[in-house]
Amino acid sequence: MKLWIGGAAAVLLVAGCGGQAVADGPVTVTLWTRAATETVSKAYAEAYNATHEDTVEVTAYPNEEYPAKLASAAGARALPDLFAADVVFAPQYAAQGLWLDITDRFTALPVADKVSPAHVRNGTWEGRTYAVPHTIDMSVLLYNKDLYTRAGLDPATPPTTLKEFADHARTIDKLGGDVNGTYFGGNCGGCTVFTLWPSVWAAGGDVMNDDGTASGIDGPEMAEVFAIYRALFEEGVAAPASKDEAGPTWLGALQSGNIGIAPAPSVWLGIIEEKAGFTLGVAPISGPGGGESTFVGGDAIGVGATSKHADAAWDFLSWTLGDEAQVEVIAKGKGVPVRTDLAANKYSSADPRVVAINSLLAKGRTPYAKNFNATYNDPQSPWIATFRGALFGDANTALAEGASALTASLAK
Repeated sequence: MKLWIGGAAAVLLVAGCGGQAVADGPVTVTLWTRAATETVSKAYAEAYNATHEDTVEVTAYPNEEYPAKLASAAGARALPDLFAADVVFAPQYAAQGLWLDITDRFTALPVADKVSPAHVRNGTWEGRTYAVPHTIDMSVLLYNKDLYTRAGLDPATPPTTLKEFADHARTIDKLGGDVNGTYFGGNCGGCTVFTLWPSVWAAGGDVMNDDGTASGIDGPEMAEVFAIYRALFEEGVAAPASKDEAGPTWLGALQSGNIGIAPAPSVWLGIIEEKAGFTLGVAPISGPGGGESTFVGGDAIGVGATSKHADAAWDFLSWTLGDEAQVEVIAKGKGVPVRTDLAANKYSSADPRVVAINSLLAKGRTPYAKNFNATYNDPQSPWIATFRGALFGDANTALAEGASALTASLAK
């Protein structure tokens, strides 16, 4: 559901630099986040609080309640000093004036040109910067090296094209029993955006125009990507449960050890292997004929438009982008640094797979659209009917009709 603030947004849009208070001593900066990002937010805050006079206090809300909580706070002119949000919401929140303009402060940072370009783009509205990266998660191919060996495939040689991916999945599926070649979220808007769109980008295609107001989903690149996945499902190579996978059991399917290769969030590498009795390989998501890309997901963060402690809030934000936070908090905690120059660091260098994941940050993309959530992620979004039709019905009709419906939604 799209977050409408109405009159509150208009008030916040002219808030300028916020109501910066003059502090007589150390201040407490409030930071809100959704539950999905709570662990990282608190890790940042704990490290910052240990070395600074000001302190950051983190409050997390359930993912599904968070947009409404922000809307209520904006209407009451009571936003926290800082708030993070799913990066796909960033253009919407920036446009509605919920974050302060931090352009001059951000561009003055010596590392500004190394900060995740996809996140910075999504935190920009009408040429001004309102948010920076808070957390990073990217889509990759995860493959079961044990099943590769059993199927006679070389576990050191992952696919470099989407067609090879399909061939590998077919080979593994022939093992039979409970083993399936691949798996995907066939009833999950966010899952398919996260895992299928990178193949379109890798092939040189686009899913929307640059300002996110018109769909390009009916292009030849997307049609070919859907054709490959549709064939895998029709042949029984993709697990039957893929058709109804809405997200909640996606991780469990890969944890079972019975899936050969599948697109998935990069953070699942450690989560799966922590309890698994098998080893995973990692590869970039490719297009049908090659190339590679990734959906750069995660959260963006900015200074709340009604903050009374904007200077202190920015001090924390700028610190999170520095070497200390990115290496000793994020990399040490097995996360993806938000900077392209830290892909290989003293922690990630111990695992070439992690370096490979981190290196994708410079190549990935985050789709930019003010009305992204209602168009693609919402269970009632036009994207659901579009991709379901393309995967399990008449693809040509679904993509053609879907492009019109998506464009109409993006324009709202």
